Amino acid sequence: MNMNIKKYIADISIIIIGAFVFALAINLFVIPSELGEGGVTGITIIFFYLFEWSPGLVSFILNAILLIAGYKFLNKLTIIYTIIAITAISLSLYLTESWNVASDEILVNAIFGGIFSGVGIGLIIRVGGTTAGTTILAKITNKLFGWSISYGLLFFDLLVVFGSFLIIGAEKVMITIIMLYVGTKVMELIIEGVNPKKAVTIISKESDSIAKQINQYLDRGVTVMNGQGYYSKEAKEVLYIVISKQEVVKLKRIVEATDKNAFVAIHDVRDVFGEGFHDISKS
Repeated sequence: MNMNIKKYIADISIIIIGAFVFALAINLFVIPSELGEGGVTGITIIFFYLFEWSPGLVSFILNAILLIAGYKFLNKLTIIYTIIAITAISLSLYLTESWNVASDEILVNAIFGGIFSGVGIGLIIRVGGTTAGTTILAKITNKLFGWSISYGLLFFDLLVVFGSFLIIGAEKVMITIIMLYVGTKVMELIIEGVNPKKAVTIISKESDSIAKQINQYLDRGVTVMNGQGYYSKEAKEVLYIVISKQEVVKLKRIVEATDKNAFVAIHDVRDVFGEGFHDISKS
């Protein structure tokens, strides 16, 4: 079987699993505790509380409308994956409507609702799909007004959550925000993995010694770039290294012991491919 076909089948399977897990979050934890949600799902839940309309049907209709309105902001593969995702979510919401768990602890339900929704959405996004809804609205505002995608998502999600205030009350809105925070963190974990990498930039007069120690004690490659101080016009060697989160402390100790005046910048890296890391052809 062609490798691309295998990848598409695997991606679609993950999207369906993610959609099912997300539906469980809504029907097992969110709705029984009368909590809110962000985005289109939040609007769907409000309609359920007010009119007892089927969350699966309302979710499908609203997401379909948004997908039609924003299809030009997505590439072809993303559109296909998104259609599969919203169909799978709507069907899963319908099939699990009568499912329940024996828990009356609203905070426990909020935490597990966040975990399940984070896992579900994270799996869908990880393989290149979207859940339509506010993702598309965020892309539209990014294109029209220059808003960042993350700010757009936050704006529309909070708009829906605070809009549910009159339906669920202030206390449950606050608990909903806790649930969304848990969901966001879990989603980041699913998307970025359990072992995020760190990129480190080091400027030091002892760059050669630091590079040798990194090779020896961390067994990591070091890229050396030529730089120049703007004010001093002095030539400098700039070291660039990608390491695991667990290796940051060791690296700091090497730099501190070698040159306490070194300049060190550490920032998160989402995906790293190449020798010593993941094979790009398998990602």
